[in-house]
Amino acid sequence: MRSHYSIVIPLYNEEVNLPVLYQRLRSLMEAVPGQWEIVLIDDGSRDRTLECLRQLHQQDERICYLSFARNFGHQTAVTAGLNFARGDAVIVMDGDLQDPPELIPEMVKLWQQGYAVIYAQRTRRYQEGWFKRLTAYVFYRLLQQLADVEIPLDTGDFCLLDRQVVTVLNHMPERNRYVRGLRSWVGFRQIALPYERDPRYGGEIKYTFRKSLKLAITGLVSFSTVPLRISTYLGLFSAGLALVMAALVIYWRITSPESRLTGYAIIAAAVFFLGAVQLFSIGILGEYIGRIYEEVKQRPLYTLAEVAGFETVLPRTNGDKTPQHPA
Repeated sequence: MRSHYSIVIPLYNEEVNLPVLYQRLRSLMEAVPGQWEIVLIDDGSRDRTLECLRQLHQQDERICYLSFARNFGHQTAVTAGLNFARGDAVIVMDGDLQDPPELIPEMVKLWQQGYAVIYAQRTRRYQEGWFKRLTAYVFYRLLQQLADVEIPLDTGDFCLLDRQVVTVLNHMPERNRYVRGLRSWVGFRQIALPYERDPRYGGEIKYTFRKSLKLAITGLVSFSTVPLRISTYLGLFSAGLALVMAALVIYWRITSPESRLTGYAIIAAAVFFLGAVQLFSIGILGEYIGRIYEEVKQRPLYTLAEVAGFETVLPRTNGDKTPQHPA
């Protein structure tokens, strides 16, 4: 039986890229045996992205789209796309054409060989500054060392997921989502597909340093408790340092009573140091408590203002039912 593919693409102010993205995907997927659909998620765009989605849906019934009631973020948009995707294989990619669609046939071949997760691994980043490349390089290696599961280096959300993996991800209830980490956590047979990341086709970069930092913190906190232990180690270190300083002050008071080292300067330095350690530890604890607070509220991940293209019941090849569509 022929397979069915879903391509999940989150969008935020991508009206410039949408027509080119659709044409490249259409010419590519029509050469791939099987049925396919494109699931586009409008993450509260402020330009003509939603209008473009309506036009594409009218032209091609294989275009399905969701429109959020407001901006909920990239990872939530990916999650919504996975909730609604109906394919036996689900491809997740960005809408700025930095993830080349031409890599999809290679992913499909690996999926047909039995791999459940095929993730694209960046070997080169075009049109990105040295600071972005440096911070990304450091973060992925730090995360790999600290995380409780092995998260591959230099990988984004561009991947192909088997229906079995998507079903598991859809049943994960957590609100603060780091999809590429969850993808590694579920297990199954996984393989990397190296590629060179293209420059953005048009429009402005959406992942600012602030958003990238927030995602990095989410990844670290979601998959590691090492930061909590760091605050403990800092507390032990500061306690030991305080004992050493106390011994030195006593020694200097006995041997050099007129020395400035026994004055207010060393006391002030000790107070500032201990205060910094306490604030740092409270900040780490606050990150974890804040995420617990988000989880216990049990609010929905997103709210939908408009949905189109999911009315048709599509044939399935594995007997799995279409997942529920939470809103």
